[in-house]
Amino acid sequence: MKNVYVNTIGCQMNVYDSELMIKILKPLGYVQIDSIKKADLIIINTCSIREKAAEKTFSYLGRIAQAKKEKPDQIVVVTGCVAQNLGKEITRRAPYVDIVLGTRVLGRLPEYVKKVSEKRDRIIDIEMTEGFDEIKGYEEPKETKVSKFVTIMRGCDNYCNYCVVPYVRGREISREPESIINEIKSLIDGGTKEITLLGQNVNSYGLKENLCSFPELLHKIKNIDGLERIRFATSHPKDLSDNLIEAFKNIDKLCDNFHLPVQSGSNNVLKGMNRKYTREIYIERIIKLRSVRPDISITSDIIVGFPGESEEDFNDTLLLLKEIEFDSLFAFKYSDRSVAPASKFKNKIEEDVKTDRLARLNELQNEISKKKNIIYEERVEKVLVESLSKRQSTEISEDIKLKQWMGRTSSNKIVNFNHTEDDLIGRTIEVKIEKARANSLWGISTN
Repeated sequence: MKNVYVNTIGCQMNVYDSELMIKILKPLGYVQIDSIKKADLIIINTCSIREKAAEKTFSYLGRIAQAKKEKPDQIVVVTGCVAQNLGKEITRRAPYVDIVLGTRVLGRLPEYVKKVSEKRDRIIDIEMTEGFDEIKGYEEPKETKVSKFVTIMRGCDNYCNYCVVPYVRGREISREPESIINEIKSLIDGGTKEITLLGQNVNSYGLKENLCSFPELLHKIKNIDGLERIRFATSHPKDLSDNLIEAFKNIDKLCDNFHLPVQSGSNNVLKGMNRKYTREIYIERIIKLRSVRPDISITSDIIVGFPGESEEDFNDTLLLLKEIEFDSLFAFKYSDRSVAPASKFKNKIEEDVKTDRLARLNELQNEISKKKNIIYEERVEKVLVESLSKRQSTEISEDIKLKQWMGRTSSNKIVNFNHTEDDLIGRTIEVKIEKARANSLWGISTN
């Protein structure tokens, strides 16, 4: 038996890819561990969305260098978006890296690990291949998580001016529905109750390949026995169809949550970003969503300080927050990515201005989030239990010990609650919400 250590940086897609690599390494005898020093194989799955992603990758690799000095036979793999973007530069700056693997060739990992083990070859493969062959033919772990990600497509064809995804993940390609359904069934057999379908733009699933549409895929998936909840991420507002909105009316298993990145509330900025929709179109889509699911929680992404963003543009974003009232936001300061067109734009915003705008945005959103959470107080919510909370138990007498559990509502609100039972993971528990906090809810089980 050999040990593999995986460090996953970044998005949900990377989490899925890391789990996939662990599965396809299993026939070689690898098991996952949490120790770099004891690992025979180290995988760093990188992300280039955040600022200075490459430097953070090399900083982490510096720690790996010391471990490899103590264990020279360790195999070091760098994969993910930074690997795809930098290629040979990684082995030039970190010569102890054995394999640089692009985002579309993960299925070749076992072959390359064997080659390095036998010949100590250095391998760099960042080819942009098509297909999902590496996902087929590998069994799911017998015991899996309550909630799991399932990739349904890769890449992106939208080419937003700030984004590197089309350059590091490739052009859009969708996976066969049968393959997706088979994977979900395998996960359900292992104990999964909730799945999140992943793609850079799930709304355009299947269109290029003449497969079923995304709403049609949801209708296929809803019929899987044992599946309780369906989520998905991420959607592009320009492709949000009436059929997908209708799916929220007709599919009970679809959760009461929709993540729809708006990025800015200013039409000027949206045009500069190449988002291909307007503020008015976005608002109209939200109104339609809420007409079929009045309690749906809406979350979003916003970038502040995009090149050329005026104070008036930023105020339009603040006004959008007040009008939409998002349940929560992922908000970021704009930063250049070398391969993205916006890196060459003029009228860059000063760092202190971006920092101030982000603080003002977050302050407003925190007020809105608290207001949205307070609505849940005194309600009884169905909570799918995922794990014990960080504060795991409270002893109230010699005979009674309450364990604190964590789960999520259909609207994706985190709920912490006490219960005397030893194992609630995977069960749906009714919880009366007693207290709304900024980022979570607290309640008491009614079961």
